[in-house]
Amino acid sequence: MNKEREEGMLSPYRILDLTDEKGLMCGKVMGDLGADVIKIERPGGDFARNIGPFYHDEPDPEKSLFWFSFNANKRGITLDIETADGQEIFKKLAKSADIIVESFPPGHMNKIGLGYSVLEKVNPGLSLISITPFGQTGPYRDYKISDVVAWALGGYMYSVGDDDRAPVRIGLYCQSFLHAGGQAAQAAMMALYYREMTGEGQFVDVSIRDSITRCTPERITMYWDFNKRVARRGGGGRMLSIRRIWPCKDGYVYAIYWGGQFASRWNSPLVRWIESEGVATDLIKNLDWDSFNMMDITQEIKNIIEEPTLKLFRKFTMAEILEGALKHNAQVYPFATTADIANNPQLASRDFWVELEHPELGTTITYPGSFAKTTELNPRIFRRAPLIGEHNEEIYEKELGISKEKILILKQAKVI
Repeated sequence: MNKEREEGMLSPYRILDLTDEKGLMCGKVMGDLGADVIKIERPGGDFARNIGPFYHDEPDPEKSLFWFSFNANKRGITLDIETADGQEIFKKLAKSADIIVESFPPGHMNKIGLGYSVLEKVNPGLSLISITPFGQTGPYRDYKISDVVAWALGGYMYSVGDDDRAPVRIGLYCQSFLHAGGQAAQAAMMALYYREMTGEGQFVDVSIRDSITRCTPERITMYWDFNKRVARRGGGGRMLSIRRIWPCKDGYVYAIYWGGQFASRWNSPLVRWIESEGVATDLIKNLDWDSFNMMDITQEIKNIIEEPTLKLFRKFTMAEILEGALKHNAQVYPFATTADIANNPQLASRDFWVELEHPELGTTITYPGSFAKTTELNPRIFRRAPLIGEHNEEIYEKELGISKEKILILKQAKVI
């Protein structure tokens, strides 16, 4: 193993990544932790390479920023595992692997002769992590999925948006797939831990829909526990809602007025700040926060609160508001732009941004750094995503001992 791998928490382990966009995050997390992740693509390249945006807006399977993001730290080979030769090569790779992660439809791996019952005979300590839309069982087992379907059927989307409009999902493409990939990475590490104790691998079934349903406690389950009400869009339909996004001089800030037991604690500092700036009215000064109930708010109360709050924020820039929020102990947060994030002094002080060389582009690209900092063996970003078949020679010839002549024959037959 090279020095880069020796420095990672998971450096002893090898991961074979057969996923498409539904599972790329799993291998990415484990690669950041030092595992030797080998991304296996179909000959010609994975379809996920066609997902934008693209470097300099040039559509090209070798310039997908989506691909760059979720395949950094991986090596890459091409292999058609649906051919007899491809399956034999894959089994050779499986002998030295610890985890295989795939996102084919349920039953596909069994259909092509590479199901867990076959692979565990090749390598008894191997675990197979399967990421599918709805899991391996149940009436939805064979249904397909998109990101919006995952959020809708997962339950979370019901509570997001305005009460007079249709529900909305998080705008980032395939956010639900990232949740599933993250949970698959957790499951893979648990499987490795279990193998350390027992010597046995296992099959792990990860459902994308289930991963989103697990996101509901913050907005839905907890709301019921606290209020015995079903969380709905825009505050529940039958009640008015105080705005939470406020314009300021150079952008927007987020500030929430609370009801119930949190009202006095968090609303009072904001109102005192409004008073200190001379824009408070007698009406907002005299509101009884100890008995304030968001369920019973009227249009009059809404106006009493919103008008002076709007005047406060419109006086300042986002940076000035953040400084004022810290001074007054108020819950107010600026909405950072991409430029704000790129130049944020806190992120810079923690070396959050990492420059990776892209020799094929003749430049370097800035990446978000590791997801955690540890006292030893930090997760890190050190390798750009692989080009199509970039490590074929390195793995097939040098590691598996396949001759150049055989590799050429396999390439001509479109096996690799």
